[in-house]
Amino acid sequence: MNDKRIWTAALVVIGDEILSGRTQDKNVAQIAAWLNVQGIRLAEVRVVADREEAIVEAVNQLRARNDYLFTTGGIGPTHDDITVDAIAAALGVGVVHHPEAMAILERYYATRGGVTEARARMARVPEGAELIANKVSGAPGIRFGNIFVMAGVPHITAGMLDALTGTLEGGEPVVSRTIGGWVAESEVADILRDAERAHDGVAIGSYPFFREGRVGANFVVRSPDQAKVDACIADLVKALGDAGFGMTDGGI
Repeated sequence: MNDKRIWTAALVVIGDEILSGRTQDKNVAQIAAWLNVQGIRLAEVRVVADREEAIVEAVNQLRARNDYLFTTGGIGPTHDDITVDAIAAALGVGVVHHPEAMAILERYYATRGGVTEARARMARVPEGAELIANKVSGAPGIRFGNIFVMAGVPHITAGMLDALTGTLEGGEPVVSRTIGGWVAESEVADILRDAERAHDGVAIGSYPFFREGRVGANFVVRSPDQAKVDACIADLVKALGDAGFGMTDGGI
């Protein structure tokens, strides 16, 4: 029985521009990859509009069933950036101007026209929150317990993740190996299921594709334990080979 603690996180992507298709989200992939290195699995993602009730609902639901909750978007200087207010509402606290955040903004904008009323909005935080350093554009992210509120711009998000590296408790990072072949997923479903059952603590993902007029699939074996991944891959390659399906290590 695998009794290792699995740490999970959820992500709420906030923004009408994501839902409308005007902006393509790039944060899910980079946050998932960063979390894995911290030994935390991204368990679920929800995309919500810039509406307070939608953000409150998502925040309260997802933080209740995960160790960590991340949000991206809606913490800028404009009137429709309502993430801070919504998260404060979800937590049942007020909103204040964080003095350290104000000082950061004053330094950053000293040669850029100063801190206007709009720019000062980026120093607003749920009362009791801490800051996440932002070396890219000045305005900090926000941490309230296990909730992390970050910018929507991917390179700014990356900087905030860098500031958080090594500060979250997690388990063992998940490792993976991929094999692939020219085989229909439906033809090997039983083999995949049996292999997963035979290797406790291992998950197998199947990713079919259609190329050059042919059907194929890549199979990704994941586990926090490299030895378990390697053992499962070996058994899977043998079982698929015995069934007449040759596999390519690394996928195709």
